[in-house]
Formats: sequence, structure tokens, C-alpha cells
Amino acid sequence: MKKEMFIDKMKKDGLNDIIIKTFINYYQKLVDGETGKLSKSEIKKPSEEKIVDYNKLEKQVNEHLHKLAIIKLNGGLGTSMGLKKAKSLLPVKGELTFLDIIAKQVLFLREKNKSQVPIIFMNSFNTQADTLSALAKYENIGKQVCPLDFIQNKFPKIRKDNFMPLENKDDTLNWNPPGHGDIYSCLAQEGIIDTLLKHGIEYVFVSNSDNLGALADLKILTYMIESQTPFMMEVCQRTEMDKKGGHLAETKEGRLTLRESAQCPADEVEEFQDIELYNYFNTNNLWIELKALKEYLEQNNIVIELPLIINPKKVEETDVIQLETAMGAAISIFKDSKAILVNRDRFAPVKKTQDLLLIWSDAYELKDDYSLQKVSKIDHLIELDSAFYGEIDQARLRFSEDIPSLKECNRFFVEGDITFGRNTVFKGNIRLIAKQPLKLDSVEISNY
Repeated sequence: MKKEMFIDKMKKDGLNDIIIKTFINYYQKLVDGETGKLSKSEIKKPSEEKIVDYNKLEKQVNEHLHKLAIIKLNGGLGTSMGLKKAKSLLPVKGELTFLDIIAKQVLFLREKNKSQVPIIFMNSFNTQADTLSALAKYENIGKQVCPLDFIQNKFPKIRKDNFMPLENKDDTLNWNPPGHGDIYSCLAQEGIIDTLLKHGIEYVFVSNSDNLGALADLKILTYMIESQTPFMMEVCQRTEMDKKGGHLAETKEGRLTLRESAQCPADEVEEFQDIELYNYFNTNNLWIELKALKEYLEQNNIVIELPLIINPKKVEETDVIQLETAMGAAISIFKDSKAILVNRDRFAPVKKTQDLLLIWSDAYELKDDYSLQKVSKIDHLIELDSAFYGEIDQARLRFSEDIPSLKECNRFFVEGDITFGRNTVFKGNIRLIAKQPLKLDSVEISNY
């Protein structure tokens, strides 16, 4: 009976049969008592033969580019930074936004290689209109064999007390994004897989729109094609900064898998954060062979079974459960999947204003091909006082005159209300504390 209530709710909202099947599959797992946890008894450290070293790749076949499409995950609003529009509309280098730079990257790639490589955005209902409006000035960007975008699905929220659908007066609160694992269902239901394959495009490169380090790389594509690898995940070495995030592992059956922090049992957190034991993390840059994905979907009635993530939330005074999946978890589906260890410059996500400050600064440069590259080998760690810099308007106000030079700054900690004027340079390890509002102008500070 409860299951039928969810089916009716989703049908009334016009959701596709594929997404209804997918949700009901996960809902049944929840009802059956699945916790979404992945214990250390079920996994081990990844075998080194499953890890490819990017720096050892040499071969690059430019002609392979005509087999590739690029997908950008673009559903986020950046609410953690106080935004109400697509995060990708934020200026990151001068007046150029994430979307500007992505568009210019793709147009440059097409011109250089004389290939009409498609770009596809996975939007949400919240980001679609603004995104398409912002891209309209690039009149050639949408001239391709497939649509420029598709919209991410949604799942109904579940009451924790009785596993019934949440019925809030504000219907928008009754739904949640199903996580980026939803991409596979979307690609199937929108017919994008078939369209791309029909036009000879056999591979997709997927990454987040807020990670400008994620460029289509012909060395990786060439390796994938020639080694006949169906799925590749770009990973980086975990550091102390990354220990609380998810990590790569291997199942006892010998398949790579991804374990997110929400999947870690409470009594295993210390081992989960052991960066020597689990030394690789997922950058969310994925390479997927479309024929292998299509074959899997057809064998499983168009429902892709990814490890379930149970995300407890509260809507007003009601405890609810959000069912979600991570797209990187698909690495466990394909028998011969591999991870590729890439340099840190392919991972430059912006989740908070302190991440954005680093990209704004001279620690990163925008090259002629519109790639975003780190200037130095330094592992930068930025921490800004959330009371004064947590929201984008606060950060813009305090960095309105100029952006500090941080290219030689290892650690940059700011506590208190400090406004940065022109010509401020910081080197080494910096900790700035202000008990009263302060403005810094024309200063060079080292190891303070």
C-alpha cells in the first residue's frame, strides 16, 4: 500500500516510468532494512593493478575526440554560499563565470581539433532557465547532434516514522534531488545514449561544472579506448584535508567501489579517515563507455542499481529520509573498471567561498585554451571565518578592491572582519586575527 502511494504521487507529478522504477527499487531496500552502510569487513584497499598512473600515459590519438561527448553536472544552487541561482553563474576569473569558461573550453577544443564534440549540461529545475540564458550568447555552443541540456529527476521524501510520503503544504519541500547517480537514468529516459551512439559517439566524460580543472583529456580517452576499459574514475591521493570525504576501495569480489562518508558505520570512522589505508579519493571526473552502459541498462530493465545512500533530514518539525546515490558508485558495476591517478590540478572544486578565493587569486591562471592551472606545486589550505566570509556577498564585499596574492601561500587562515585592499601579498603560513574590523592595504606578509 505504501509503495503504491509513492507510485501514484510520482505519476501525478509526471515522472517517467524509469525514475519511478528506480525509486521503488531503492525504497524496497529501505523497507527491507538496508542501512546504506558499507563496513570494512566488505572491502579492502584497492589493488595497485587497478590504478593507472596518468603521468605514465604518453599516447594521444587526436582522432578519438570525435567519439567523445562532455557532460557537466550543473544542478547546484550554491546555497551553502547564500546563492539562489546556479552556482556556475558566479564570476571566477575576472568577469568570466564557470559557464563562460566551460563554453570557451569546448569551443576552443572544437576549433583546435576540427571536431564538433558535444557539451551537455545536467540541470535541475532550479538551474535550467538561468543556464540556458547565460549560454545563449555562445551561438555555436548548441549546434550539435544532441540537446544542450537535460533536467535531473527528483525523488519523494519519506517520513522516517512511518515510511509514508511526506505531505507538506509547500510541495517543493516534499521532493529531493536523488544525487548525481541519477545521471544514468536521465541519459536513458531522454534517449541521449541512443542519440550519441547513432552518431558514432561512444564515450562520455562527466564532471562537475564547478571543477574547472576537469578538461577533456585525449591521453585518458586514448588509454580507455585502446585498453577497452568500460569505466574509469579519476582519483587523487588523499591528504589530511581530504580524510573526511569518500574514498576508493575494492570489494572482496575484486571490484573497485566507492564509499562515501554517509556509508561509513559510526564505529569505523577512524579507520575510514586513515589516508594510508584508503589513499585515493574520487574527483567525480568519470569516463564511461556508452555501449557498456546501454548493455547494463538493457539487462536490468533500465534500472541501474547503485549502492544506496540514506540521508536523514528534517523538514520543519518532521524527520525525513532522502534516498540518494552517487554516480561514481557505478565503478562497481563494470567488471573491468579502473581508477586513474591524476594530478591535483584536475581537481579544483568550489564548494565554499574559501575555495572560490583560491581560484580568484593568482594561485590559478587561465591559459590560452581556457584551462585553469595551478601556478605552483604548493598544497594551499584556505580557511575563512564563516561569520564574515561564509556567503558570497560577504566575501565580495571584503575582496571588492583586489584579490590577495596567494600563489606562494601554503596556509591562509582568517579570523575576524578583515577587508583586503590593493597590493596585499601573503607567503608561507599565514594566520590573521582581527578583534575589530580591519583593512589591509599594500602589505607583504610572510609566515605570520
